[in-house]
Amino acid sequence: MRSAFDIIIAPVVTEKCNALAQRSKYVFKVKTDAEKIEIGRAVEELFKVKVKSVNVMNYQGKAKRAGRTQRMGRRANWKKAVVTLSEGSIEII
Repeated sequence: MRSAFDIIIAPVVTEKCNALAQRSKYVFKVKTDAEKIEIGRAVEELFKVKVKSVNVMNYQGKAKRAGRTQRMGRRANWKKAVVTLSEGSIEII
């Protein structure tokens, strides 16, 4: 079984995510193969809070040019999780 540190990569800190935090919703960048149940358990273990629900979104990496040449590369695919807490709060910053 993977540890909580293997599942949760980093918190996403944007203006929209800060507004969601006012409603007990926190956003994290997670491993692409992580499942909702794993993500919820990882947040509960790391932050000692009670998770109500987890919503996930998969993002495809953008195609980007490499330098001044016409060669194309890609950014990595990633997954975002929005975790709603039933009780407690998380201090991100």
